[in-house]
Amino acid sequence: MSISRRTLLGTASAAAALPLVRARAQGTPTIKIGVLNDMSGPYMNTGGPTSIVCCKQALEDFGVSGKGLNIEVINADHQNKPDLAVSIARQWFDRDGVDMLLDVPTSSVALAVQSVVREKNKVYLNSGAASSDLTGKACSPNFIHWTYDTYMLAKSTGGAMVKAGGDSWYFLTADYAFGKQLQADTTSFVQAAGGKVAGSSAYPFPGTTDFSSFLVQAQASRAKVLGLCNAGADTVNSIKQAREFGINQTMKVAALLMFVTDVHALGLDVSQGLNLTESFYWDLNDRTRAFTNRVKPKTANNWPNMVHAGCYSATLHYLKTVADMGPAEAKKSGVDTVARMKRIPVEDDCFGKTTIREDGRNLTPAFLFEVKKPSESKGPWDYFKQVAMTPGDQAYRPLSEGHCEFIGKA
Repeated sequence: MSISRRTLLGTASAAAALPLVRARAQGTPTIKIGVLNDMSGPYMNTGGPTSIVCCKQALEDFGVSGKGLNIEVINADHQNKPDLAVSIARQWFDRDGVDMLLDVPTSSVALAVQSVVREKNKVYLNSGAASSDLTGKACSPNFIHWTYDTYMLAKSTGGAMVKAGGDSWYFLTADYAFGKQLQADTTSFVQAAGGKVAGSSAYPFPGTTDFSSFLVQAQASRAKVLGLCNAGADTVNSIKQAREFGINQTMKVAALLMFVTDVHALGLDVSQGLNLTESFYWDLNDRTRAFTNRVKPKTANNWPNMVHAGCYSATLHYLKTVADMGPAEAKKSGVDTVARMKRIPVEDDCFGKTTIREDGRNLTPAFLFEVKKPSESKGPWDYFKQVAMTPGDQAYRPLSEGHCEFIGKA
C-alpha cells in the first residue's frame, strides 16, 4: 500500500489534536520524544491518549525544567498499518529531529519500525507491542522492550490454565505477528505440560467485529479452553460474543492478553472469574496508587494499565539517562544511549526496581490476576485480586533461547 500525501497530512492533523509538550532551557539541545500508537482503532484505550498522558507525567515528575532539559513530545496515529508507521517514523527522524520513539503497539507495526530506528541510530522504547521476537530474532541494540511480551503472557496465564486442568485448547487468533506469536508461545507451554491443541481459527486484523463463526468452530472442537490470542476491542468483543453463545458454560475462556481497561469496558458481570496477566495494576501497593492518583485527573475515564505504566516508566528512565549523559551526547547515538540505559538502575512507582537485560528485555514481574465478582469490588476500577506473581528474572524467555544476534558482538 502506498502512503499518500493526504494520508500523512491526516495523520499529522490527528497528532496536532493533542498539544506538544515543551520544556525549555536556554542554550541546551532539544530532546524530542515521538509517541506512535493507535489513537482511533481497537487499541485506542489500551494505549492511545492515555499513553501520551503518562509520558507527559514522567516529564512532570522528573522536573525537566528544573534540570535544565529541553524536551518536546509529539504524537501520531499509526492506524495499525506498518507502512504508515514506517513513513511517520522516517519523517520524524529525517525532518522533525525525533530522538526517541515510544509505545508503538501492534506487533507488525513494532517489527516494521525496528529496522528504521536501527538505520537512523535512534532510541526505541516499546511498551505496547507483545511479540517476543522483538528481543529475539528481530532484536536491536537501539531497542528496549519495556512492559510484557507473548512469552511472559503464555507462561503466566496459559501456564495457570493448564495447571487448573485446561489440557486441550482451541485458539481464536488475530491474523498478524502478535496473534501468531502468542498462539505459538502458548502452544509450547500447553504441549510441554502434556496438553494438546484441538484447533485454531485466524481472523483478519484489523476490521473483524463478528466472531460468531469462529466461536462455533471452537465449541465444536470440544476443547476445554478457548485461548484468545488478541487484544483490546477484539478481546472485549470475543468475550461478549462467547458469553452470548454460552461458550463460557462448556469451555474456560483464557484471555491471554487482557487489560484492566478491557475489564472496565466489559463490566464485572461479564468478566468476573477470568484470569489475566499484567505487569502493573493501579492498586498493587502505595507507589502504584500514588502514580495513578497523579494521572487520574488527566484521564479519569481510562485509568492506566500496564502499557500506560510502561510509557511512564520508559520515559522516566530515558530522562534519567539523558540527564546523566547530557542531552548533546544522548542525541549522538541511540545505541550508546540504550547501552547507558541498561547500565543505570531502573526504579519508579509503577514497577519498583527492574533490570534491563542485554537483549533489551526489561524484566518486569508478571502478576496473574482473577477478575473480581461484582460483590467483591469496593469502588471504581477495583477489579483484580492477585493469584500469583512470577519474578521478572523468571517470567521471560531465557536469554540463551532468544538467539539475539547482536549479543556478544563488539
